[in-house]
Amino acid sequence: MPKQREDCLFCQIARDGAYVHKGKGFVAINDINPKAPVHVLVIPEGHVDTFRDVGEFDARESKRMLEFVAETAEKVGLTDYRVLVNVGPTAGQTIFHLHWHILGGGTEAGEVPSAVAVAEAEL
Repeated sequence: MPKQREDCLFCQIARDGAYVHKGKGFVAINDINPKAPVHVLVIPEGHVDTFRDVGEFDARESKRMLEFVAETAEKVGLTDYRVLVNVGPTAGQTIFHLHWHILGGGTEAGEVPSAVAVAEAEL
């Protein structure tokens, strides 16, 4: 598992944050600028800059990360939701620590959370 960095905001949050869910190696927090009624971030405790670097996690940890994303969605009461990863600055990544956005809680099944619509419009 990758190590934490002292100069990374998400590494600090992984150590000290107000979690909505915590598991071995991963935490989930509410997004401070939600783009949907429910907008949660899943953050690995170990630091990698972006999804491009996901290979730094071994296969077991990668599988556990995806399981934790699904567990988190269930824990916050979502059955229908989107999972989004921004990879690089032109795709909307602003914090360079891999993290997953879980967006849901809309009133219509086909509703696209605004974070997705904005990110696609900016590309």
